[in-house]
Amino acid sequence: MHILRYQFGSIARDVSDELAEEEPLEIRVRNRAVSVTMRTPGHDEELAAGFLLTEGMISARADVLAIEPCAHTREGNVVNVVLAPEAKADFERLTRHVFNSSSCGMCGKATIDSVFQRLEPVKSDVTVDAATLLALPDRLRKAQATFDRTGGLHGVGVFTAAGELVVAREDVGRHNAVDKVLGYGFLNMLLPFDRHVLMVSGRVSFEIVQKALSARIPIIAAVSAPSTLAAEFAEESGQTLVGFLREQRMNVYTHPQRIQFP
Repeated sequence: MHILRYQFGSIARDVSDELAEEEPLEIRVRNRAVSVTMRTPGHDEELAAGFLLTEGMISARADVLAIEPCAHTREGNVVNVVLAPEAKADFERLTRHVFNSSSCGMCGKATIDSVFQRLEPVKSDVTVDAATLLALPDRLRKAQATFDRTGGLHGVGVFTAAGELVVAREDVGRHNAVDKVLGYGFLNMLLPFDRHVLMVSGRVSFEIVQKALSARIPIIAAVSAPSTLAAEFAEESGQTLVGFLREQRMNVYTHPQRIQFP
């Protein structure tokens, strides 16, 4: 689109600029609506799969027969997840959880306890060199092609312990980007990511650490800060949490034994 750009000491100019795309996506399961999220279009099947995985609605690749765009709806903005007949779908618990997380936020200790009712802490002996971790922000940045054009998207990547990129995704919503990379792993039968690192371009909230636990990820790293609840959850879930990973430095908040320092 055309915009007016001004810089102090110069004159205002008409220039062309690109904006990050944002559209609603309605996720349905067995043709029943379970969530609407604002996302960047693309990799919608991964987003739906990752969302349902992290909400505990699906657990095995065999649970999902297909993820299809819905007919007679706004094109590209509604997907229906076709579950296997034997797959159980707890709609009541899912709907209640999504409502709470969107309207009143997470609820501290009670929320952590509710997640641990279905997810055990991570038990992984994987280790990562500090130098490998320090290189991840630049490697993720190089995979963010749309960010280069718009400057308006979050990036999330899954890396091996050797620093090799498995998958990277961008989205206007940080949680959506996490769901997309986890959905990629789920649909391609790469889970669990129990010897991998989740790299996030921004800050780390409780929800991101919880989503990583759903995929059994033992190490979460971010270029910005974690929240107090994220750090508490990571400690209890056995996950290594790294923040402020930038400019050749890092803060390790929990379980530092997985990082090998010189």
